[in-house]
Amino acid sequence: MKLIAADFLITENNQLQKNGGVVIEDDTIVKVGNYQELKQEYPAIPQEKHTGSVLAPGFINSHMHFYGILSHGINPPHFDDFTGFLEDFWWPLVEDQLTPELIAQGVKMSALELINSGVTTAVDILEAPQAIPGALEVEAEVLKELGLRAELSFEACERVSPENAELGLQENLKFAAKHKEDPLISGRQCTHTLFTCSEEFLTKAFKLGKEAGLKHQLHLSESSYEVNYSLEEYNLRPVEVYEKNELLNSDLLVSQAVKINEQEIDLLARHEVSVAHLPLSNCEVGGGVAPVPEMLAADLKVGIGTDGYINNFFEVLRGAFLIHKANLENPAIMPAETVYSLATGKGAEAIKRPELGSLKEGNKADLIIVELDCPTPVNEGNIFEQLILYCNPKNVKEVIIAGDKIKTAGEIIGVDLEQEREKTREAANKLWGVS
Repeated sequence: MKLIAADFLITENNQLQKNGGVVIEDDTIVKVGNYQELKQEYPAIPQEKHTGSVLAPGFINSHMHFYGILSHGINPPHFDDFTGFLEDFWWPLVEDQLTPELIAQGVKMSALELINSGVTTAVDILEAPQAIPGALEVEAEVLKELGLRAELSFEACERVSPENAELGLQENLKFAAKHKEDPLISGRQCTHTLFTCSEEFLTKAFKLGKEAGLKHQLHLSESSYEVNYSLEEYNLRPVEVYEKNELLNSDLLVSQAVKINEQEIDLLARHEVSVAHLPLSNCEVGGGVAPVPEMLAADLKVGIGTDGYINNFFEVLRGAFLIHKANLENPAIMPAETVYSLATGKGAEAIKRPELGSLKEGNKADLIIVELDCPTPVNEGNIFEQLILYCNPKNVKEVIIAGDKIKTAGEIIGVDLEQEREKTREAANKLWGVS
C-alpha cells in the first residue's frame, strides 16, 4: 500500500478537493480523502506529497491508431478531398506498407508520447491488411512492456479481398480470447465503414463479436463521402443503415461522427451508442467539426481521442475546448470542465470501462500528477482551464497505471526517448521508401 497526495485532488465527477490524497493497494484505489486524515489512518505505509500539483485520473484516449506516427511528415501526393486522402495516400502508402517491425516501432513511440502526456488507457485500431495474422500480438507485446493499458482491435473490412476481411475478423476474435484475463490488454471487434464493408459482412462481424462477448468499434461519417455513398447505395444515411440492420447497441463505439444530423444523433442516443470525438484529426482531413455539443445535449456518451495524429493529449483537449466555440460562435460552449470530463470519467463511460477515469474507491489505480507550473495563479475556480490551456507533457511528473509507476520525476522509467525517436525515424524512412 502507499499514499499519494497533492495540493489539489480531482475526484469523481470532477469534484475538487484541496490537500487530498489516495491510498492504493496493488492495482486498486482503496481510499480517497483528506491527506492529513489519510496519514493518520495509514501511518505505516509509504507516503508522498506533491506540492504545487494536482492529483488526477489518467486520461483516456478513446480512439487511436498507434502506427499513425510513422506517417507524420510524409510527403503525400496531391489530393483534393477525403476520398483522395484514402485512395491516393493513406491506403497505398501507409496501411498497405505496414510490417510487424514497423508496427512495433510505431506502437512504442506513440505509446511513449501518450504516457508522457498523461494518457493511461488507449483504445486502438490497427489498419495493416498485409500484417495479419498476428499483428495485434505485436502491439500487445510492446504495450505490456511499457505498462500502458489498452484495448486493441484490427479494422476488418472488404477493401483488399473477402479473404483478408475474414482474416481481420478472426484476428480480433483470437486476440480477444487470448487476452480475456489480461489485466492491461483486451480486445474488441472492429469494422471500418459502409463504403468498405457490405451489410452482409457487417452483420456477420457484429454477430461474431456478440457471440464472443466483445464490444465493437467502427469509423462513422468522418466526411461527407460516407454520407453520400450511403444515400446513393441504400437511400439512407449511415446511422439509419446500421439501425436497419439492427447493429446499434450499447456496446458500440463509433469514432469521428462528423457528418451526422439531428435524427442520427437521436438514433445513437436511443440505442446508447458511444462516440469518440477527434477534434484535431478531423481538421487534418478537412472532415469538419463534429456536433459534439448536440451529442452531449442528447445524453450521448462521448470520449476524446488523438486518432494517432497529434499524441500530445493536452493539444487535443485544447482543440476540443476551442473548435466548438469558433464553429458555433459561442464562447460558452464546451467549457473546460466538460472537456476534461470527456477525457476522464465520461471517456471511461464511453468505452464502457466504469473502473477507469475517476479517482474513487474500488477503481483501478490509474492516476497522474500534473505540476501546476502556470504563469498565473491556479485556484478552484480556474483549475480546469489552467490544465487544458497551459499545461503540456512536461508538466506531467508522475504516471501510475495499475498501481505501477510508469513515469516519475518527469521521466518515463527505463526508456531512452531520444533513442526511440531515432528508431522511429529509421522506421519512417523504410515506410516512406527512403531506405
